[in-house]
Amino acid sequence: MPSVAVKLYSVFFKFMLKHRLQNRIQIDDTNGLNNGSSFGITSRPNEESIAAANPLFTDGVATKDLHVDPATSVSIRIFLPETCLGSPDSDSKSRVRVSTRPGLGSDPNQAVVLRRNSYGYCTTDSVMENQKNYNKNGFNSFNHRRNSYGCNVVDDLSLKCDNGVYRGYSPAGKKNCRKLPVMLQFHGGGFVSGSNDSTANDLFCRRIAKLCDVIVLAVGYRLAPENRYPAAFEDGLKVLHWLAKQANLAECSKSAGSRRGGGGADLRKSDAYGHIADAFGASLVEPWLAAHGDPSRCVLLGVSCGGNIADYVARKAVEEGKLLDPVKVVAQVLMYPFFIGSVPTHSEIKLANSYFYDKALCTLAWKLFLPEGEFDLDHPAANPLIPGRGPPLKWMPPTLTVVAEHDWMRDRAIAYSEELRKVNVDAPVLEYKDAVHEFATLDMLLKTPQAQACAEDIAIWVKKYISLRGHEFSY
Repeated sequence: MPSVAVKLYSVFFKFMLKHRLQNRIQIDDTNGLNNGSSFGITSRPNEESIAAANPLFTDGVATKDLHVDPATSVSIRIFLPETCLGSPDSDSKSRVRVSTRPGLGSDPNQAVVLRRNSYGYCTTDSVMENQKNYNKNGFNSFNHRRNSYGCNVVDDLSLKCDNGVYRGYSPAGKKNCRKLPVMLQFHGGGFVSGSNDSTANDLFCRRIAKLCDVIVLAVGYRLAPENRYPAAFEDGLKVLHWLAKQANLAECSKSAGSRRGGGGADLRKSDAYGHIADAFGASLVEPWLAAHGDPSRCVLLGVSCGGNIADYVARKAVEEGKLLDPVKVVAQVLMYPFFIGSVPTHSEIKLANSYFYDKALCTLAWKLFLPEGEFDLDHPAANPLIPGRGPPLKWMPPTLTVVAEHDWMRDRAIAYSEELRKVNVDAPVLEYKDAVHEFATLDMLLKTPQAQACAEDIAIWVKKYISLRGHEFSY
């Protein structure tokens, strides 16, 4: 059974969540929020703490925020692990390696202790020097107001040298950079709360980026009731299209540079700014993704309601096929997905009043998310088991499902996994004993051994499909 602390926190959590949901229903009925601007919002800073982006590898992962769609508030936070600084040849070598830090010898016992760390130590002198200079300033990125670029004001100043040059990580001038798989991550929150830059989501994505050795793109989709279905689902697909466009623009930039050959000032300027003319004018190539991203190894990861979004994006990726080239979705991870249906399962009856997110609260969230007049627990966004929901299941990518013992949504998620296995899709289920909904991503539970073990288990499975050496465990 969950600990006493978890039970007490669950009571407080449900009280606050119910109060917020009821307030949104009242405001929505009064002001008609769903008829407002389509620009939308992607976070509620008054309800949760926000972690500022930090484009330095101070803890093994550099981050930056991008606004990817001028017509809406859709944004992403990029999590770039420090392993991108390694040689491209390192992908073909064993990931089990002995640390060369001062003070550590070549004792094989030490190697065993360190081998599960999928991130190494920075080997680029300039980046290490940037980290030292940043640490000398003593600024805490969590305690200062952020500016529009994703950094707080003090951090933004600390990222510039005396001559005004930006000191965040930049791959400019680097050749043959190491390519890493790309993972799109969709946060939870019942479609009405949560954000991609919350402190809890930031910590979880950093953990996944390190363990899986991937570039994580945490998607900030529009929240309900300001923007109801299908806004959040379309936002997830929009980011996948944006990733494909970035990959194509990066390839065009590379080709244009090679054609100019001789270089000169024009070539240096193109390399510096990455501007490529496409059908809509000048577009900016995102340097981190251009240098280090491998979109042909793309993984989707959804947490709670984010699992519903991930499954929708996977289905659309299957339907679009080669239109998404060079992006290829090779696997997806559904962490305690937010599935529901009109015919209750055994767990929905037995665990209806379970911890944190009980069935009554989740039903309220669905009422806020689905369009007025279309509320139906068998809506295609809610129930994965209804017929006619898109492409045949046999075309779906390998799907790992994570469920918790004390989660009322578990049975429907398991049933969906069983349907995938019936058509020969690799769809294992990881069930965690004494666990509750969001046990690996909730702020209070993120640092528990069970949350860490879950992230490691996900990394082991994901690496089967993103390893350049084929289907094998990478450590």
